[in-house]
Amino acid sequence: MMRCAILDDYQHAALAMADWTRLEGRVAITVFHDHVGDEEALVERLSPFEAIVIMRERTPFPASLLARLPELELLITSGMRNAAVDLEAARARGITVCGTDSHPAPPTELAWALILGLARHLPAEHHHFTTGGPWQSTVGMTLAGRTLGLLGLGRIGTRMAIIAQAFGMNVLAWSEHLTAARCDEVGVRLAESKRALLSASDIVSIHLVLSERTRHLIDRQALAWMSPSALLINTSRAAIVDQSALIEALEEGRIAGAGLDVFEQEPLSLDHPLRRLPGVLATPHLGYVSDTSYRTWFGQTVENLEAWLAGTPIRRL
Repeated sequence: MMRCAILDDYQHAALAMADWTRLEGRVAITVFHDHVGDEEALVERLSPFEAIVIMRERTPFPASLLARLPELELLITSGMRNAAVDLEAARARGITVCGTDSHPAPPTELAWALILGLARHLPAEHHHFTTGGPWQSTVGMTLAGRTLGLLGLGRIGTRMAIIAQAFGMNVLAWSEHLTAARCDEVGVRLAESKRALLSASDIVSIHLVLSERTRHLIDRQALAWMSPSALLINTSRAAIVDQSALIEALEEGRIAGAGLDVFEQEPLSLDHPLRRLPGVLATPHLGYVSDTSYRTWFGQTVENLEAWLAGTPIRRL
């Protein structure tokens, strides 16, 4: 019988989101709900398993780890892209890597939750409301008439633009290879440059894939181009923003706030500066954590296991 481990099931949701009974008698499932970051501990935990199911980038699988798991034959990740898996090393060791479909709606909705929470100072007002603090202590930002700057106009960026237009916002978009024709399709304006977008936007939201080209795309200079009243939203990948530069900008009041769902280290350490800065509204990488996403991911994980057992792997990366 194949032994399969499901990692980082923080919400104890994996077994409830799919029909795992289809694998009875063929696959023995073990679910781990905690996060292990140390490679030695991971090797000790995962050595017996022929199949491992991972959730996005919660646990990286570099070449060094893959080389120490001789029993591993099948690695299944949520989504069809996972930068934390060394695919070349996996192929070299004969490990099949499969993915699943994903949905753009959940991360889009979370990005807007962060925007609205920051714009109307919801954390502070809720805190005052529940602790007997002042009644109405802040003045919120009206979105209508403001400018949303989108770094990236793919599936999620497009949905962001449509929602912004419903709020009556102006929308600018920019990425290195974005064209005016693509912007016209969505009804947004193409910014002449990254600097032009950052300078003109009241809210900047990032929706790009992490690559060497986009790593630290938002650095100290880019943050300096933003208005002191502007908000930065990152639900994409942490490394697109220079974290040290962002912390400095927030501490010095050079931008008004940041809505963050992704971090260079996850889970974030308890003493991290981003946990204490007043201009930060943060969530623990919840963009994809939704019933729709989980039912798709774990349902298709079962399908991937069945297909692999039948000798016809599907959704290979």
